[in-house]
Amino acid sequence: MTNWFITGVSSGLGRALAEALLADGHRVVGTMRGLDRAAALEGLAPGRMHVVRMDVTDEAAVAAALAEAEAITGGLDVVVNNAGQGLTGAIEETGLDQVRALFEVNVLGPLAVIRAALPYLRARKRGHIVNITSVSGLAAWHGTGIYGASKFAMECIGRTLAQEVAPLGIKVTNVAPGGFRSEFAGASLGDAEAHIADYAETAHQARKILLGYKGKEPSDPRLAARAIIAAIGAETPPLLLLLGADALKYAEYEFAALGEEMARWQDLTLSVAAVD
Repeated sequence: MTNWFITGVSSGLGRALAEALLADGHRVVGTMRGLDRAAALEGLAPGRMHVVRMDVTDEAAVAAALAEAEAITGGLDVVVNNAGQGLTGAIEETGLDQVRALFEVNVLGPLAVIRAALPYLRARKRGHIVNITSVSGLAAWHGTGIYGASKFAMECIGRTLAQEVAPLGIKVTNVAPGGFRSEFAGASLGDAEAHIADYAETAHQARKILLGYKGKEPSDPRLAARAIIAAIGAETPPLLLLLGADALKYAEYEFAALGEEMARWQDLTLSVAAVD
């Protein structure tokens, strides 16, 4: 049995992951902002499923939740940054207050979780941190620039963290899903405060597409949960795990386009070399 800490277990991928782990006999401490769904989840495995109230934007609450989870489990093995929010809209349409609020949830919150968890993991010289990012953090898509920027940030944080903590026996995996049948395209999906007609055929299409595919997204969060568990249990876990055929397609397209661009401009890139 391993001990997992998962943020945002009230629905979607977080809940699917918690349920899969409980079915396998593991212990889970999950967080929710409100506890209205806590009893039902704890009832799936009394004594092995524990729900704590936590707002990921409250650094003191995050530290307290990690301390409580450590006390409950006797020591966490895996810490999963899952809680997050979506946002659509053109860059120009998105107010800075909206940007700050999104980054509080999608970047600063997960960073607070990482910082609160690391002293415990370092003391034991083991553990695994999992960041649920998004293919939108790898492949830019008009209308999702601010959301994607938050996931780009977590990709960099996770990759850098992996280098810093590898000598300490701690592993890091960034999980980048594509579209999943969850509540992402519902209550979790915010919209820019302004709407400018000039973006009707570009940025505004993102929201139409996401809402249009609600309930018909190509991937199943229950299977994603199983994939994450398999990856974490591997002898050499991935640094980046893409989930879904759409995630793979968009990431491959983006990486190929970047490679072509670098090759096309290679001569100019190298032309700035200093001559001593």
